[in-house]
Amino acid sequence: MAKTTYCLGLDFGSDSVRALLVNTSTGEEIATSVHHYKRWGAGKYCDPSKNQFRQHPQDYIEGIEQSITEIVKEVGEEVAQNIVGVGVDTTGSTPVAVDAKGTPLALLDEFRENPNAMFVLWKDHTAIQEADEINALCKKWDIDYSQYEGGIYSSEWFWSKILHISRQDKSVHKAAFSWVEHCDWIPFLLTGGTDVNEMKRSRCAAGHKALWHKTFGGLPPNTFFAALDPLLDGLRDRLYTKTYTSEIPVGTLSPEWAERLGLPESVVVSVGAFDAHMGAVGARTEPYFLTKIMGTSTCDILVAPLEGEEKLVKGICGQVNGSVIPNMLGLEAGQSAFGDIYAWYEKLLGWPIEELIGNSNVIDAVTKERLIKEALKDLIPKLSHAASKEPIGASGELALDWMNGRRTPDANQNLKGVISGINLGSTSPKVFRALVEATCFGAKKIVDRFLSEGIPIKGVVALGGVAKKSPFIMQMMADVLDMPIKVVASEQACALGASIFGAVAAGIYEYVPQAMQKMGSPFETVYKPDTDRTKEYTAIYRKYNNLCETMERHIMEQVKRNE
Repeated sequence: MAKTTYCLGLDFGSDSVRALLVNTSTGEEIATSVHHYKRWGAGKYCDPSKNQFRQHPQDYIEGIEQSITEIVKEVGEEVAQNIVGVGVDTTGSTPVAVDAKGTPLALLDEFRENPNAMFVLWKDHTAIQEADEINALCKKWDIDYSQYEGGIYSSEWFWSKILHISRQDKSVHKAAFSWVEHCDWIPFLLTGGTDVNEMKRSRCAAGHKALWHKTFGGLPPNTFFAALDPLLDGLRDRLYTKTYTSEIPVGTLSPEWAERLGLPESVVVSVGAFDAHMGAVGARTEPYFLTKIMGTSTCDILVAPLEGEEKLVKGICGQVNGSVIPNMLGLEAGQSAFGDIYAWYEKLLGWPIEELIGNSNVIDAVTKERLIKEALKDLIPKLSHAASKEPIGASGELALDWMNGRRTPDANQNLKGVISGINLGSTSPKVFRALVEATCFGAKKIVDRFLSEGIPIKGVVALGGVAKKSPFIMQMMADVLDMPIKVVASEQACALGASIFGAVAAGIYEYVPQAMQKMGSPFETVYKPDTDRTKEYTAIYRKYNNLCETMERHIMEQVKRNE
């Protein structure tokens, strides 16, 4: 009788890392552990008013050790010794400057408290100017190197961030031998890598965020980057040409990490990728089904067979052979803010609650903390319930979902959020409803772009915190898209996808689709559109589009005047 084997999936999100242990034969989720980043939770190294979001590598290291050792302790020695693989997904583009050994500069004493030496989180938009310069150069160059990334390069991506940090911080620029993505560094770390030139780079990260494409011979040439800014001259030669899909092994756990985690040194670590792409694999995605990973932002992932000449889809976040499933085209889109918008509104309404209770002189500190938590815990659910009772479009309140810029269609991080149509009858639930409608309309803009570019969408699959927790938002999404939405049962679909790649890298399965069928998550809920509501939303959607055009024109005119 064959022994039961297990794989771990590590999912590095914006706030925490989640470890998931999965039975490779059945896909049963055996144990899970979540570690919240200590420094990030304290708000260190970030300045939201400047769109600066940085994460210290020490948060990631502590997260790996604590989440996995908790699982090992829970399942016991016998199960732990039968763990054969680890897969890794992270946010992205989340790059960091490293020395020649591949060590992030923030782990060196000289840079330990320097935010520019830390990982530049996906939602950091400090590099808007640099993205504009990259786009301008791409349009003037003999080859438009942005053509496989939707034709518009974003401030959220690899080169924009590198150039911005290099300009802002001479000490980091001088010390940086190379730059690496978060999803590339974690497998390198776990396998004991000591030479950044030997690091296996993710096809997913390189193709979607770093201008890499096979027809270019890899990354654009050094002449392109030197023309962009002499600060980048020579960096390309210290990066990479070859990339790898995520079923490829990086190596096995180093003796140090095997001991720290309580795992065998034989555990295989696979090439990393971005969370949304692995989430689609955990959700058992199929060709032309749009998989929506709905959390702080959204990532929309679609896979298509490689048949005939590849059609370029404008305004998305790239199309890459093998970024999701090997030997299939992976297409990515998404919204820069989704759950973040609801969280912002919660903070906006919660501030007076915290101030009034926190400054009370008649309540002790422990009671204050309890009362604040209780008040804020139910804020969004109560708002959702009240907003669901409001008519579609409420009393004319209308919002735009650009609180963190626009990712797709047509990336533009200069854009700002809007709430319009407010009157003396506007209430918190009415405004909240307008915000939810805006996020759903933003999702429809993405669907419309795929369809207008000739990419069919056969269905919609949803996963993530919003999909699991908010029937109000999910039903509205189905009504606005006029499509049924299937919600994945797994609470940790991204980590599940990572474990699937770990199983293939470890040799348990030969192909990713084979492993997906055995280990992928079933569905737990289907939201079906209501025809009458869909017609009503169509009318509001037209108003949303009109407001989009008006505000984008106004904002960009302001940007030009300020240049």
